[in-house]
Amino acid sequence: MIFNIVFLFHACLIHAAHSFVHTAAVLSSGFSNKDAPVMLLNPAASPTAVSAPLSTLSSPDMLKVYRLSRKGSGSALFAQREDDTDKMQPKQLVSLGMKTFSESRVQDSIELFDRADEAVPNGSLTPFLWQRGISLYYADQFEAGSNQFRYDVKVNPLDVEEIVWDIACQNRLKGLNPNFEMRKMALPQGKNDRRKIMGTVYSLFRGDGATEQDLASAGHSGSASDEFYALFYLGLYCESIGETSKAANYMKAAATTEYAKGRGRADYMTDCARVHCNLRHWS
Repeated sequence: MIFNIVFLFHACLIHAAHSFVHTAAVLSSGFSNKDAPVMLLNPAASPTAVSAPLSTLSSPDMLKVYRLSRKGSGSALFAQREDDTDKMQPKQLVSLGMKTFSESRVQDSIELFDRADEAVPNGSLTPFLWQRGISLYYADQFEAGSNQFRYDVKVNPLDVEEIVWDIACQNRLKGLNPNFEMRKMALPQGKNDRRKIMGTVYSLFRGDGATEQDLASAGHSGSASDEFYALFYLGLYCESIGETSKAANYMKAAATTEYAKGRGRADYMTDCARVHCNLRHWS
């Protein structure tokens, strides 16, 4: 999940008869350690097990790459009506899932993401379905959400947002069971997210020294999008550790920022802020 960039993931081509053409994964330049081990909280509970190592996804017979940006939730990226989902390709199912989530239909979005995942052989799409991880969080399926984000980090180890969403899921699990053992992921040694605001977000969620005030100040002194992301992640952080009143104030503020109401309205994370407030009845 990187702001305003195109997310690359793969989908299947359906040929005549019953043959499937393999899928391809294209990773952005600079990604590394794509085969690094990722510990799942409970692999058996993960949405779909990855049955083939990611290193096999670059073979020449893997042909198709689908591009879907975070600006896709409100776009007409699919031609069929919602009742024609049986005819949709994986990219269209994901796009419809994003649109469905933006309408606060969280469980329906999970079902669409699951169907997209099932349509691609060998679980190849699983590590790219960060949207499903978000939906799982809002469906209170925190263990499955954590597993999704851990799959995601396996192919995108430099993305702070995947890591902090996983921590949010684990914080919620800790709140339900004080004996739950936290297993916070970290960026590769010596690496950091290129976005300054996300460095503070990362430090706050990881407990590495940043405070709520540090993040609030970074957002206030940054760009319009920095302001939104600071408030959004302050809201998510506070909710995940049980500080609901503060979370409501932060998230409502995020949803009404200039960025969320203006040029960032098509950003999927502004959808998350609006859905968050709607589901919690934070008007």
